[in-house]
Amino acid sequence: MAKLTLYHAAPSRSSIMRWMLEEIGEPYDIHLLRLMEGDQAKPDYLAINPMGKVPALKHGDVVVTEAAAICTYLADAFPQARLNVPIGDPRRGIYLKWLFFGPGCVEPAITDRAFPRKEEPRRAALGYGDFDTVMNVVANAVAKGPYLMGEQFTAADVVIGSTLRWGMMFNLLPKRPEFVDYVARIETRPALRRATALDQELAAA
Repeated sequence: MAKLTLYHAAPSRSSIMRWMLEEIGEPYDIHLLRLMEGDQAKPDYLAINPMGKVPALKHGDVVVTEAAAICTYLADAFPQARLNVPIGDPRRGIYLKWLFFGPGCVEPAITDRAFPRKEEPRRAALGYGDFDTVMNVVANAVAKGPYLMGEQFTAADVVIGSTLRWGMMFNLLPKRPEFVDYVARIETRPALRRATALDQELAAA
């Protein structure tokens, strides 16, 4: 089986991938980047990800970047972990919607709220519409529980769950009861606990 290597920095967005890899349950290597020392801008890493960002995942000869894309790739590449909704299942459309709603709507809404523009943009000019609508859509989805796809925990929960967890941690999202309860559910997952502990060890080193 082709080797999995995560290009990683702790703490950073690539911690999402560490959680996903722990959920997959396959062995993987860590290639640690020191962001404060500029490792992400060095030629050897730019050959992996020209954006100079983490995460990046190498699986054999395949390189995948962007957190939601990596989660989608891993869930499909290792279906035995049951973190995907396979092609042919009518639920796959909703599953894919949530995988890309995180980076396409939730993250931009958070960023715009945290760093407001000098002039308020027209709602139609923003791919996500407006902050309150995004929050309401996510709250309604996670309130049904326990997970976005009902009883099945999927890669979409890794993407949305990590965004909500991070957003509330840094007070960038409202601590709505729906969000608090959902994050509490995902924080009981052993894979997330392992990933968090491993990253804490790296950060302390």
